[in-house]
Amino acid sequence: MQRAFIPGILAMATIVVASNILVQFLILDGLLTWGAFTYPLAFLVTDIMNRVYGVATARKVVFAGFVTGIVCSLIGSQIMLQGDGFTYAAVPLRIAVASGTAFLIAQLTDVTVFNAMRGGRWWRAPLVSTLVGSALDTALFFTIAFSASIAIFGANADAAISWAWEPVPFMLSGPMAPLWVTLAFADWLVKLSLALIALIPFKVIVARLTAQPV
Repeated sequence: MQRAFIPGILAMATIVVASNILVQFLILDGLLTWGAFTYPLAFLVTDIMNRVYGVATARKVVFAGFVTGIVCSLIGSQIMLQGDGFTYAAVPLRIAVASGTAFLIAQLTDVTVFNAMRGGRWWRAPLVSTLVGSALDTALFFTIAFSASIAIFGANADAAISWAWEPVPFMLSGPMAPLWVTLAFADWLVKLSLALIALIPFKVIVARLTAQPV
């Protein structure tokens, strides 16, 4: 692998590690975590690598992030926390599986969509691919991690995330819905906002790496 690809792999690994750490810190009455603001940057890295080095390299960067995420989940599953009289893993089984599955499928979808739109105006490929990938990521992660309709993990795994089934007002003020639905919607809103903001660094970084306007 050429040295030029290494910064992209390191950037992806850094984002994955940072997001796994920052997801432990809640903000806005528990609607979000700080990790929600770092994780979407993975799509920016993927799109830059795709634009500059091509689809094959972008996929290699995605797989590097996937492996890093698995390592983080394995480490997190061995860290035991105390709370409300219970001992529990920092990364429950369902969340670990959801995280890896959503990351890999969403990122590879982003790569495919970006590549299909490569020839359009400079902003179309990164914007559309990130919006599609982000929506897929949110849907897959929160459904696999928290939906009560998913019953393949067993009673113990379900019990570890059952707090997300609590009925609460949607977005703290709407009709009653499971807590995880509100968390998913809030997460998607952040991804949507960052997809628009990320167009600026995308254009700047690609122009620097290619020494020509995007």
